[in-house]
Amino acid sequence: MSSTMWPCRGRVASGLMAPVIRTDNLTKYYGKVLGVEELNLEVEPGQIFGFLGPNGAGKSTTIRVLLDFIRPTSGRAAVFGIQTTADPIAIHRRVGYLPGELAMYDKMTGAELLTYFGALRDVSDLGEAHRVAAMLDLDLSRTIRSYSSGNRQKLGLAQAFLHRPELLILDEPTNGLDPLMQQTFHSLLEETRAAGRTVFLSSHVLPEVERIADKVAIIRGGRLVTVAAVAELKQKAVHRLEIRFGAPVDPNEFERLSGVRSATATSENTVLSLAIEGSVDAAVKAAARHEVVNVVSHEGDLEEAFLAFYSDPSVDLDAKGGGDAQ
Repeated sequence: MSSTMWPCRGRVASGLMAPVIRTDNLTKYYGKVLGVEELNLEVEPGQIFGFLGPNGAGKSTTIRVLLDFIRPTSGRAAVFGIQTTADPIAIHRRVGYLPGELAMYDKMTGAELLTYFGALRDVSDLGEAHRVAAMLDLDLSRTIRSYSSGNRQKLGLAQAFLHRPELLILDEPTNGLDPLMQQTFHSLLEETRAAGRTVFLSSHVLPEVERIADKVAIIRGGRLVTVAAVAELKQKAVHRLEIRFGAPVDPNEFERLSGVRSATATSENTVLSLAIEGSVDAAVKAAARHEVVNVVSHEGDLEEAFLAFYSDPSVDLDAKGGGDAQ
C-alpha cells in the first residue's frame, strides 16, 4: 500500500522540517459520545510535546487515532507526513508506543517479552531496551506475573525505547513509578530530545510535564483549549504576592489594578495577599507608594495555568460531554 503524503504548508520549502504529528480538524465520536472534536495539532521534530488533560478528556482517543487503532469520524491525522489511515505499518515502524494499559504475557520473563517485541519489529539488537531496563532498576529475569505495577510500567517503557524510535508516544508513562524512577525517566526523555527525536507525552501529572516539556496542548472535554510553550503558559498563570506594609493599606486600591484578580488583607490591613494574572508591574508600583516591609512572591506554575483554563467559564463545554470511551 502506498503512503498518502500531506503537503506541509511550505515548511520544507522554507528550510524548516515538516511536523512529525499533524491533525486537521480531527474528530472522533463513539456513537453519540464525543471523543475529540476539530482537533488541530502540529508537533515539531525534536520536541517533547505535552498533551494535558484530566482522565476522559480525549487524550487516549487522539493517540489511538494517530496509531490507526481507531478511525476518525471526520478530519484526518498524519505522522511523519503519512496519513494514518493510508499506511499505519510504515508509521508503526518508526514509533515507540506505551499505552495507558499495556497487556503482557504473564508467564514470560521480562527478557523474553523484550525478545518477543524485538522479533515483531525485526530488531535483533536489544541493547537499548536492556540499557533502559537497567537504568530503571528492572530485573528482566523475573516472570511478569511477579512484577508489581511499577515494574510492569518499567518493562513497558523498555519496549517503547527498544528500537530507538524517531517518535515516542507515551500515554501516562509514569503511572506506578516512584519519584526516583520518575527522575530517571525524565533523563531518558532528555536524551531522546538531545538526539533530535520527538516525544508526544500524554499526562495529567502537571509538575512532570512542566519539568520536561517544550510545548503543551491542553484538551478539555474533547476540545483543544490552547497550545503554547510551557514558559508562555507560566507567564499567563496566576502570580501570588504577599506584601507586608509598615502601615495599614486599603485593599481596594489594589483590586482596581489591571490584572489583579483578588486582593485580601489582614484585619490590621498591614499584610496584603494579591492574585495577579500576567505582569505584576502595576501592583509593585502601587505598593511602592507605601512603606513596604517585605514581599514574598509565589511564581505561577503550569498547574495554575492549567486550572485557570479549566475554571474559565468562557471556555464552553458541550452538554454532551466528551472524553475517552472505554
